[in-house]
Amino acid sequence: MRMLPMGSDAVLVEVTDLAEAMALHARLAAAPPPGVIDIVPAAATVLVRVDAAVLPLATARAWISSAATRPAPTTSAPAAVTLPIRYDGADLDELAAALGASREALVARHAGTEWTVAFTGFAPGFGYLVGAGWGLDVPRRASPRTRVPAGSVGLAGVFSGAYPRETPGGWQLIGTTDAPLFDPHADRPALLVPGAVVRFDPSRSRVRGSDAAPRVAPDPTTPTASATPAPARGIRVIAPGLQATFQDAGRPGRAADGIGAAGAADPAAWALANRLLGNRDGAAAIEVAVGGFRAVAERDLTVVVTGAWAPVEIDGRIGDPFVPHVWPAGTELHLGGFLAGARAYLAVRGGWDVAPVLGSRSTDTLSGLGPAQLRAGDVIPVGDDVAGPVPVLPLHPWGPPPAGTDAVPLDIPFTFGPRADWLTPESIRLLAGETWVVSAAADRVGIRLDGPRLERSRAEELASEGTVPGAIQVPPAGHPVVFGPDAPVTGGYPVVGVVTAAGRSRLAQARPGDRVRLRPTVRGASDAQRG
Repeated sequence: MRMLPMGSDAVLVEVTDLAEAMALHARLAAAPPPGVIDIVPAAATVLVRVDAAVLPLATARAWISSAATRPAPTTSAPAAVTLPIRYDGADLDELAAALGASREALVARHAGTEWTVAFTGFAPGFGYLVGAGWGLDVPRRASPRTRVPAGSVGLAGVFSGAYPRETPGGWQLIGTTDAPLFDPHADRPALLVPGAVVRFDPSRSRVRGSDAAPRVAPDPTTPTASATPAPARGIRVIAPGLQATFQDAGRPGRAADGIGAAGAADPAAWALANRLLGNRDGAAAIEVAVGGFRAVAERDLTVVVTGAWAPVEIDGRIGDPFVPHVWPAGTELHLGGFLAGARAYLAVRGGWDVAPVLGSRSTDTLSGLGPAQLRAGDVIPVGDDVAGPVPVLPLHPWGPPPAGTDAVPLDIPFTFGPRADWLTPESIRLLAGETWVVSAAADRVGIRLDGPRLERSRAEELASEGTVPGAIQVPPAGHPVVFGPDAPVTGGYPVVGVVTAAGRSRLAQARPGDRVRLRPTVRGASDAQRG
């Protein structure tokens, strides 16, 4: 058993194989001490994430070592599930040829295998299935798809799995299921849970399992942000701009179920907005990307804008960001193009009153959890998340977020990650020494950095393992991707570093074309590995 660093608040515990990973996860999950946030099992690892202020990493490591020697707890196996499938995947024919088999033989082998949910991750409701006698090791795609349709059934490594909703993904697609894999409003949100036996049946038109009752799958295209009109309305959205979502502190602690944390991309800016209005700490704000947001107040409101430097136009008059403003009923607020930064937080005194999902009002753009992204015509009521009066501010110490230039790139601190040794020494030097450019492929899921191609020292596939926000992954194409708040909770590309919390906030305000410099806070990959 090896303990590898995963940023300042997590440890990746590496064991020999899947069976050991499952056994270790069972022992750790049986009695976690206060301060443990997530325990995420994967193919041959278990990720343990903690609140370091409550449980220091050194103490967490000692607990992991002690728990690993305890007897495994006994649990009852969940009921079996049968999934309908159509073998119509885009990669089926090419994959069969690459494996030296006919299409019909690969289909028969997949449908004839009894699968078991080894662990969940990547996205809510996504189960990693292992098959007795399956015996194939399928390489992922060299470059992941930006869009994999909901219900797609794929193969990667020794695993099979089904995508609960449309997401990016690098698995080889062989079929489609219409089974409702995840419903956040159900008593058991995920249809596939660890330990369940799963069979694929091309002759079935719906899911059949010994305990499976008919379920209604959530429609991710149905807006949930708007509320039924009521006397306590707040605003009516005219235009959301490029993207506008509700955000709060997110959903920490659910990664083992495949549910990412989400939450504000720039947590410091979101928290400041609530403080400036006298709101409770967890009140939801609207995160506006780039600008273009317009809305009309349906009653008198007090609002503030933080994060990006976004002049606040109310009823034709321009006001400063980071200053509370009265927004009279019947007038329009407009956030035009930002002068600096990429994400602004529009907070209202009392917070935006949208329905929480799994304990949070955050919109998760990858999984589809939480309120829908705002659209024209949405009516958003105001809540009562008020802690005290609007504070008096004698000083105005905030300014625009810096932009990264060739002369002065943005400084992004990071620590080397658990798979830094998967890079060549020259690539490690490039990662921490070159100036990178924020690409147009930048959103809440992740930011790809353009620059020199990073070469790996190892050519084999990496089995899926847990990740954290800020993780720096290097796909085979060689361009690093920094995970954002809506990133998947597991991934199959090596994590060579983890950006700090301060660095993540800076990246949240970076625009395409900005220059950044990744600054290591641990000297050398080998030092990180020993950590």
